[in-house]
Amino acid sequence: MPGSLPTSATSTRGGDRVATPNDMNLIVSPVGADTDLRAALEDLKMGRYQATRDLLVRTGPNWSLRTRRSQLLAAQAGAGGVFKTWRDEEPNSADASMMWARVLTRAAIEAHRNGKNKSLVSRAAGLAIQACLKAITLWPDCPVPWICLLHLTQLPFDPYHFDPHWRSRPIPWDQLGDPTMPYRGPWPLLEEINKRDPGSREGHHRMREFHLYRGGPTAAMHYAAWEVASEPINLELDMLPLYGLMDVYRERHGNGQGSALQFWQTAQVAHYARQARDRWFASVPPVHHGWLSLPDLNHLAHALVACGEDARTVFEAMGPYATPEPWQTINVSLGRSYDWTTEFLRIRATALRERPLW
Repeated sequence: MPGSLPTSATSTRGGDRVATPNDMNLIVSPVGADTDLRAALEDLKMGRYQATRDLLVRTGPNWSLRTRRSQLLAAQAGAGGVFKTWRDEEPNSADASMMWARVLTRAAIEAHRNGKNKSLVSRAAGLAIQACLKAITLWPDCPVPWICLLHLTQLPFDPYHFDPHWRSRPIPWDQLGDPTMPYRGPWPLLEEINKRDPGSREGHHRMREFHLYRGGPTAAMHYAAWEVASEPINLELDMLPLYGLMDVYRERHGNGQGSALQFWQTAQVAHYARQARDRWFASVPPVHHGWLSLPDLNHLAHALVACGEDARTVFEAMGPYATPEPWQTINVSLGRSYDWTTEFLRIRATALRERPLW
């Protein structure tokens, strides 16, 4: 795989030492052990795009890695201006155009989330669509611009406006022929993503988010359960129901409403947690654990611990890294006054001391 993973006990943040698994430091970061991505992010903080350009060239058509890396690069605070400079200096660069589409998509979504007026959001969305179409022209096989278009369907406009081919598609545009999926949605956009990257992790999560923002947590959970009812082409999608359950949890218990702990102690949670562990996580050789999505590992570890299942190997795969979610949401919902990292360290230490019975 592109990039390099640490092979010793030295962490990838400033050369800090990482202790043994039962006494690990804590590094809060979604980047994890992807040292090449970390270097590119540091370069962006300095207002330079060259490391990002080189990173994406090396990533090439590894669509899963390209999708993840570009998502984290676009999330870099203050990086929008850097990507605009890159796009302006290299207008025919597929990578520069793709990253500019990422940035403008995030800007449009954030404008809506921050309560900007609909006219401003519409203009921001229009700019994002133009950037996506340019990126598609420069590299038609890349799924990322289509992921951006699917992401934009969370905005308060008719979803078909974000599909450049909607006029030539079968009618009704937003329905599937599958009778087990009654929900309307931007299915043609997901199909475009799957043509390029079958089972795209981010693509399917954006579809879950569409149902979340348009239909609520129950609709998002139904979509997630439907998606994994049969074995998905990409076993990473086994994690969808755990995110769907977290959506439901936030609605029911996010403000400290009662029975929060009992929510995770159900047969449904145990079923999806075990399925993700035994069907997806167990299928990945330990040598590749450093390339797994850290948000996925954190959500899986939490669900397993919460329903009383063994999570030791998942915490081992995470190493010293953690993401705030879902731990922060759980911490706030339970009214704890201390930082989420305190509880995380306690849970991790307990899990790593435990040994399975077989």
